[in-house]
Amino acid sequence: MAPGKKKKTNKHSAKSKTGQGELSFGSVTKPAKAGANEPPRTKPASAPSKTSFSPVARRIRTESSIIHQKILLGDKPVMKFPLRSLANVTYSSGTGYFKLKGKKKERTLTVNTVKTFAQTLKMMALSKELIETDDIATKREAYYVSKNWAEARFKEQPESDTVMEDVEAFFSVNREQLGFVPEEKGGDVAGRLTVIDHDRDTGEELRIDCTKFGSGAYSIPISVEELGFETDAQFILCIETAGMFQRLVKHNYWKQSNCILISLGGVPTRACRRFVRRLADSHGLPVYVFVDGDPYGYSNIYRTLKVGSGNAAHLNEYFCVPQAHLIGITPQDIVDYKLPTHPLKDVDIKRAKDALKNDPFILHYRAWQLALEQMIKMGVRAEQQALAKHGLNYVIEEYLPQKLANVGRFLP
Repeated sequence: MAPGKKKKTNKHSAKSKTGQGELSFGSVTKPAKAGANEPPRTKPASAPSKTSFSPVARRIRTESSIIHQKILLGDKPVMKFPLRSLANVTYSSGTGYFKLKGKKKERTLTVNTVKTFAQTLKMMALSKELIETDDIATKREAYYVSKNWAEARFKEQPESDTVMEDVEAFFSVNREQLGFVPEEKGGDVAGRLTVIDHDRDTGEELRIDCTKFGSGAYSIPISVEELGFETDAQFILCIETAGMFQRLVKHNYWKQSNCILISLGGVPTRACRRFVRRLADSHGLPVYVFVDGDPYGYSNIYRTLKVGSGNAAHLNEYFCVPQAHLIGITPQDIVDYKLPTHPLKDVDIKRAKDALKNDPFILHYRAWQLALEQMIKMGVRAEQQALAKHGLNYVIEEYLPQKLANVGRFLP
């Protein structure tokens, strides 16, 4: 919908729909219609805790018991995980996200793999403990907990993160359901939106008005499944940098354009992506993304928000925003607005060429191939803040209004 077009006010509260798109162990129940995807819901904070009966904890006990029995029988237990990489995903505009092809990797208990196998089981045990005690651990805390695992301890956190992701993929759930949460926050929100939450102690409804934070903003929590939304905004504008987000908030751009502003804070977290997806789906809102004009902004930030990542392909169905389109900064913007630039670094060129060769999303859209080829040929990149060359508020007064008047030209 074009921003200038009037939209009927939609004040109803949108909440998760139990059973639609809900993950079940070993299979996925498909949603009733496109865009209604919902991952497993967590129990509201006000509900009585029955964590010992959690299906995730039961599955961990079952799989652990199978492995134990095979060891007692003298057999070699095997764990199979989805192969998480761009080489094992497909993309189509029909599904709207990276989807696994089905290749798997096996982890067999042998002399050479005993440490990794033990680390996987210990991570499963930690998850079971967190679930059954209704507790959480950050990824960093999980790494330090492993220091008590004797020879199974991790040397560096990337090793711990990888095993955590393996466990997540093995059980076809997200890490929050396993009790693990990220260190980073989910993003910031300002504008025409009321978030419906609940008090953790009393269960009382809390109405959070995102227009009432003054110079600040509402922070997206790590779990967003129980949130409801009320809004009469016409679109969502996702912004890469905190500096640009603050400028738009400072000057109440959301009032001028009747929109919701969301700061991605770099590569968006799963919570941020899920928040945008649920909000957009619930009110039929278009999503426009404003990033730096460089291969990282395109391939890592924008692409991850829109279709997900190869590393988390087993969950992309829920943590992506297929309706997103890129507003800028595009390579053509650099030319049209005569923006100051920086030379492409070797890593930028490599990232762009790799995307043109291997990224299923880029390979699906000729418009994206042309954009990256144009950037490589130009040999330069530009930041959002480069628009300040024409005046500090040029982005508000000229750039965004001009771009939003031609949404049909946005990159897919």
